[in-house]
Amino acid sequence: MVSSSPFTSGTPLPASFFSNDRTLPSLNPLAPSLSLPAFRSSALAVTTRSKGRRQYLVRRMNVSGGDSSETAPSDMIFEPILEDGVFRFDCSVEHRKAAFPSVSFKNSKDRELPIPSHIVPAYIPTYSLLEEQQVVTFEFSPGTSFYGTGEVGGQLERTGKRVFTWNTDAWGYGPGTTSLYQSHPWVLAVLPSGETLGVLADTTRKCEIDLRKEGVIRIISPPSYPIITFGPFSTPTAVLQSLAHAVGTVFMPPKWALGYHQCRWSYMSDKRVAEIAQTFRDKKIPSDVIWMDIDYMDGFRCFTFDKERFPDPSALVKRLHNNGFKAIWMLDPGIKQEEGFDVYDSGSKNNVWVKRADGNPFIGEVWPGPCVFPDYTNSKARSWWANLVKDFISNGVDGIWNDMNEPAVFKVVTKTMPENNIHRGDNELGGVQYHSHYHNVYGMLMARSTYEGMELADKNKRPFVLTRAGFIGSQRYAATWTGDNLSTWEHLHMSISMVLQLGISGQPLSGPDIGGFAGNATPRLFGRWMGVGAMFPFCRGHSEAGTDNHEPWSFGEECEEVCRAALRRRYQLLPHFYTLFYIAHTTGAPVAAPIFFADPKDFRLRTVENAFLLGSLLIHTSTLSNQGSHELQPLLPRGTWLRFDFEDSHPDLPTLYLQGGSIIALGPPHLHVGESSLSDDLTLLVSLDENGKAVGLLFEDEGDGYGYREGRYLITHYIAERQSSTVTVKIFKTEGEWQRPKRRIHIQLLLGGGAMLHAWGMDGEIVQINVPSESEVSALISTSNERFKLHMENTNLIPEKEVLHGQKGMELSREPVELNSGDWKLNIVPWIGGRILSMTHVPSGVQWLHSRIEMNGYEEYSGTEYRSAGCTEEYNIIERDLEHAGEDESLILEGDVGGGLVLRRKIAIPKDNPRVVQIASSIEARSVGAGSGGFSRLVCLRVHPTFYLMHPTESFVSFTSIDGTKHEVWPDSGEQVYEGNNLPHGEWMLVDKSLNLRLVNRFDVSQVFKCVIHWDCGTVNLELWSEDRPVSKESPLKIEHEYEVTSFS
Repeated sequence: MVSSSPFTSGTPLPASFFSNDRTLPSLNPLAPSLSLPAFRSSALAVTTRSKGRRQYLVRRMNVSGGDSSETAPSDMIFEPILEDGVFRFDCSVEHRKAAFPSVSFKNSKDRELPIPSHIVPAYIPTYSLLEEQQVVTFEFSPGTSFYGTGEVGGQLERTGKRVFTWNTDAWGYGPGTTSLYQSHPWVLAVLPSGETLGVLADTTRKCEIDLRKEGVIRIISPPSYPIITFGPFSTPTAVLQSLAHAVGTVFMPPKWALGYHQCRWSYMSDKRVAEIAQTFRDKKIPSDVIWMDIDYMDGFRCFTFDKERFPDPSALVKRLHNNGFKAIWMLDPGIKQEEGFDVYDSGSKNNVWVKRADGNPFIGEVWPGPCVFPDYTNSKARSWWANLVKDFISNGVDGIWNDMNEPAVFKVVTKTMPENNIHRGDNELGGVQYHSHYHNVYGMLMARSTYEGMELADKNKRPFVLTRAGFIGSQRYAATWTGDNLSTWEHLHMSISMVLQLGISGQPLSGPDIGGFAGNATPRLFGRWMGVGAMFPFCRGHSEAGTDNHEPWSFGEECEEVCRAALRRRYQLLPHFYTLFYIAHTTGAPVAAPIFFADPKDFRLRTVENAFLLGSLLIHTSTLSNQGSHELQPLLPRGTWLRFDFEDSHPDLPTLYLQGGSIIALGPPHLHVGESSLSDDLTLLVSLDENGKAVGLLFEDEGDGYGYREGRYLITHYIAERQSSTVTVKIFKTEGEWQRPKRRIHIQLLLGGGAMLHAWGMDGEIVQINVPSESEVSALISTSNERFKLHMENTNLIPEKEVLHGQKGMELSREPVELNSGDWKLNIVPWIGGRILSMTHVPSGVQWLHSRIEMNGYEEYSGTEYRSAGCTEEYNIIERDLEHAGEDESLILEGDVGGGLVLRRKIAIPKDNPRVVQIASSIEARSVGAGSGGFSRLVCLRVHPTFYLMHPTESFVSFTSIDGTKHEVWPDSGEQVYEGNNLPHGEWMLVDKSLNLRLVNRFDVSQVFKCVIHWDCGTVNLELWSEDRPVSKESPLKIEHEYEVTSFS
């Protein structure tokens, strides 16, 4: 069957379809004469095939003159580019010519121009062409550690993991989710020697990064794309600095953006916003920014304000500014399709919308309803958007939040727009292309347009943009956060690694939603998260609609005090943070880094996930609910690391260490950045190394604007040296045109164990400290250690709030019951319907279930109605058999579903077959009244698992029915019901072709009367229904089934 789309027909599209009403020149010198004007592609032969109800494009790459069969692995060709130690690899000269322009490089020409160099690569990858994919392989020595891959959940060290770069709206993601909101086709390989190599697959297309085999990087994506390597260099920081020379450094944030940000979906009126701001001031909790989520808009129309709830945004912003707050407002890409709405009318007039394959604007459902989407790949559309942003800023907007820009689309199984939508991209970005080519950079280009619009509005202020979706290089325009996380201890722990991975991938300005976005945090979880979150580069609290309030004072006095102390710490450290960001902006060095950056040769440090570095400052925290930070045995890098605090130590706050040989600057704990002054007292925290020396620098400027580019700044290099019993602290170098402000300087010389010596002087003058004798110093350290120990022993963890029965959301921060044996790791929450919250297949690392806490995941009902009794009731644990006790790993639960009935479930991972997880469920009569003849009401046991589709367009359900018919059911089929001879013959499976895996569900056909497949937005339900009848004690309803993951071929 041949599609009638102009992309597969012989009829050229009209020239008016393309950018600027002109036909773009073909950019592919290898392409034969195509009927598509300006359509750049290395997929030269395009046909369509029909498979049942599903049609899809098949493209064959014939750059090498071959077909789609596998080629033997061959070494890639290379040339040096950019600077010494950086190489570009291609499959062949023809492939090099066929590659698309770079979107990640700040100057795409840098990738195309070879440089003279006598250096040759230390590692040469091989390539093969397999099933229309370019497969690139690097092999390293055993003991090589992998990091990076951008925004990913799960462990810090990535060996054993596989990632797919495809920007995805991933609400409630877990450690096994393979695609999140951003794409960074980048791996940092730390060799056994500590030398480090960076590998960039410079493609915007969907890309598989396979690190499952030790020492092997395998990259799979459609051809042709180059590989760029950086190094090996002596340190990982050197690699990141070299990467920054290619993809750019982080924009220099305004200083206020490094303060604390308070957000919620949503503060529903200007009065509530002002109330939140005033409460921060009344309670003396530092904060600089209040955020407005989507509900400030008029019917979710971008660039509008609700006339009743936000009638005068300028007046609100003025009030906030007077109280020391900045205001950040959300803008989504989806523009309501509504004639008479000026933004829609203007965009239509300027022809800026993303097109369908037939040339008409694509319309997708998002918050406002039917929406059109700007084509940010096109300079005309970017300019149109930037000018809207410029006008929007006139309302007093201080920053802009770009959300939903993967782009997310509702009510479609892929959760995004069709891959065959058309973008009229600029020549330098790749020309006119399918959405599959530009999908991963859509959010980045939106952030760029927003950033440029803010620059147009005021050239004397630095833009601040936060983006959810991004690509490697997005840091040039925007900060980011780690998306819709959960209020769980697991997500608290994971947030550290996620921030570090983003920093390792070139994006240093990131942080999580502190406290978790979805679900209700407990006081201890929130306080602990604030303690570590206050040390992240980007520091924002945010929570979902329908949850409890999540402001720092919302969890009781103990939690409030910890949050206040945590944020006072951050504000005292702001001079250090600001200096780190200047270094990151000018050199590409990370702001937050894993602790192995201090000693890449030390294998002990490579998997540490509860500590990180901020320059020479080490943050060490507990992410276990019942363990305070003081109860941890810190694993520190070699050398001198001295503990200190701000006289605020608490078990729920991280422990701080300063590296020997370092000096960092501190300021007063102001309530907001606007209170600070250059004349404030300056504190220097000094930690001498084993040679009695320390150095550090401080960057200062106006905190906003671009004067620093013209020399209007002051960089001070401080040095401390010990000679005999005297430590001298002085300035040994300055940079910049600024005069030194007149201010006092406070020297705090760390001795160890939290003990310190103090001295005061004037900044710019020599300050000396007399150090007591060795025995006196030892006594000071001992006294300080004893005082710290006694203080921590007498300070309790933040108390946990009592969980009330039926309270929504709170339950997630309780500890799930874990079954972990064989191939499976399951988390079960008995207090919400006995729900299986996650079901991870350990060998593949895939988390198959998708759960929204109070619904979905694996749940069961006692009736035919959706969410009938059984899915929310509290279940009791009847029996728990642990593997080490000689039994199967199993759990038996019972929940009362009313009318004398219980829903009983046994979940087991059998020892004799650990590849499967078995679930045996039944509805049983326990106390059915005699008046009913011992029979219950009409019931039906309905098994209702919700599985996450990691690759919706490559996933389908397969089975053979009782009558022998073979079925492949694809997502576009909607809901399908199978009964009688159409039932699967005891087995059906969810297949993911991208993963080459299938989740097989086997069941007893005699117990199942109906099977239902229901495709939804990024999910599928594979339901098993029993017959519909009353039950008695002698005649329960049962469904016994099991799951196993096997390879698909």
